[in-house]
Amino acid sequence: MTGTSRLRRRLFAGLAGAFMVAMAGTAWPGPDVVRIGVATAGGGDPITWGGSPGAVVRANRWLEDAFARQGTKVEWLFFKGAGPAVNEALSNRQIDFAYQGDLPSVVGRANGLDTRLLLVSGARNNLYVAVPPASPLRTLEDLKGRTVALFRGTNGHLVAINVLAAHGLAERDLKVVNLDTGSAQAAIVSNGVQAAFGGIEYFKLRDQGLVRMVFSTQRGNPAYTRQAALLVRAAFAQDNPQATQTVVDAFVRAACWASDEENRDALFQLWARSGIPYASFKAEFQDQTLKSRNSPVVDAFIVGRYKAVAADALRQRLIRREISVDDWFDTRYLERALKDQGLEDYWPRYATDGITRVNGPASTAQAGPRENRP
Repeated sequence: MTGTSRLRRRLFAGLAGAFMVAMAGTAWPGPDVVRIGVATAGGGDPITWGGSPGAVVRANRWLEDAFARQGTKVEWLFFKGAGPAVNEALSNRQIDFAYQGDLPSVVGRANGLDTRLLLVSGARNNLYVAVPPASPLRTLEDLKGRTVALFRGTNGHLVAINVLAAHGLAERDLKVVNLDTGSAQAAIVSNGVQAAFGGIEYFKLRDQGLVRMVFSTQRGNPAYTRQAALLVRAAFAQDNPQATQTVVDAFVRAACWASDEENRDALFQLWARSGIPYASFKAEFQDQTLKSRNSPVVDAFIVGRYKAVAADALRQRLIRREISVDDWFDTRYLERALKDQGLEDYWPRYATDGITRVNGPASTAQAGPRENRP
């Protein structure tokens, strides 16, 4: 490391430390409670999840610490019913923020939920198809007429539809059984279904010799990946702008730590607290940079994916009306956090295709305070 780089790191750390000290000495009126809904059942004690920088915030209690002076309580709520259940909680004003995938958030907007999308928190998630180890199925085309588990209404649902279409199949060509993540795993292990669409959870079963993968979106077209984001109820953000900024600041800080390749091992160990093994995260992130997966940036690729999801959902009749996407993103809090933490140029920004960089190579210097332990 050059002397200039070391000086830059110390400068960033000093500025960030001064900012945190100043904030610690300043009390601002805040809500009594901040409630964050997470679109997964999670696991561990305390309950957490993996695959998102948000889990770093959860594990380190960064929000609890940030809100302590204001006397604001932080509640994390986990939903086995995933995105659809989170939408119900948003509708009933039971949560203020929501971590969920692209399709359920689009469905919620189409159904009248007044939310704002603040930042990305887990991009380019892969989709897999698993079958029992002795199954004769070898390709996606072999799924025709078979009993297949698929969690409808989640961000994997629409990707599955598009993947099938690319292989000459429609959802109606399969005997689809709507099962949540845990139920689908149990069903395929017991031969209750012949195949299952899912995510990282199937690596554990694969490594145990209980399933075999016949399809993966890894190293494929980014259009066949799934995106997850942090949303806020518009009314909450309007009434509590400083609290909203505090939440975004913590998620951006976590994204920076989770994007540093020197933290790859520690990150996977932290995520493994959710009950998903370290080896599964290693397999899921194979040959992919942490920056590409953990960037909070809302770039042309992300906006394009949400537009595509909205259009596809309407075409597939998963929503009943066309929705606007451009005015859904509220990146003011994100841009402020990036500026305050010295991260404006830390992550690459991509064109709509998800491949072409539009701001050149990301900086190799460590921006923001360096934290080597979660």
